[in-house]
Amino acid sequence: MARTPVIVGNWKMNLTRSAAADLVNALRAKLDGVRDVEIGVCPVATVIPSIAPLLAGSAIRHGAQNVHWEDSGAFTGEISGEMLRELGCTYAIVGHSERRQYFGETDARVNQRAKAALRWDLTPIICVGETLEEREAGKTLEVVGRQIRGCLEGWSAEELKKAVLAYEPVWAIGTGKTATPEQAQEVHAMIRGLLTELFDADTAQAIRIQYGGSVKPDNVKSLMAQPDIDGALVGGASLKAEQFVPLVRFRD
Repeated sequence: MARTPVIVGNWKMNLTRSAAADLVNALRAKLDGVRDVEIGVCPVATVIPSIAPLLAGSAIRHGAQNVHWEDSGAFTGEISGEMLRELGCTYAIVGHSERRQYFGETDARVNQRAKAALRWDLTPIICVGETLEEREAGKTLEVVGRQIRGCLEGWSAEELKKAVLAYEPVWAIGTGKTATPEQAQEVHAMIRGLLTELFDADTAQAIRIQYGGSVKPDNVKSLMAQPDIDGALVGGASLKAEQFVPLVRFRD
């Protein structure tokens, strides 16, 4: 089954409106002709209203870095799926390791956030990944498997088909270290096998699984050559057009 690669930039807490506009215009100039890769950018929430019009009619979609599990209420500092849809968002990243590490996100909470994204026709990008200590202890597959089970508990196959998964080893995020293509492929293959067990083979083959963790122009081709790696969730390299464009155009 041919899965369309999906490359999404997670801008994290970076870029003011003017800087974001400059980046978006630079990306459009280089990527508007791309049709064989799904492209997205997820800026900080304050920037979404200003870049949405700039991306209208382009090949680049936009999304958010989080979404609340309720549609409204007394949740200071949060943003609902309805609010993100109103801004034309396509994606909502949930469960990123930084959210887990700094804000106490659990698999159960990630599950709720992802379900909320689905309610508002947003594509949840559900992140999983192990720490350096867990990898060195040989627990990578155990940890990632547990996260997948928790994040997808109670889901139907039809719901899962509307999501994207992202394997992001915590030790490779923002460190310059990258899992080897073989290491990444091993985890991606395990995830796909687990999805076959939890759902069915057709669903497992349809799901796109991104890799994230210091993806750069010099390693993207070898990563994307792996049979179970279907894209990238890109951090630092998504903040500069000269680095993000080659990732999207990895086939060139």
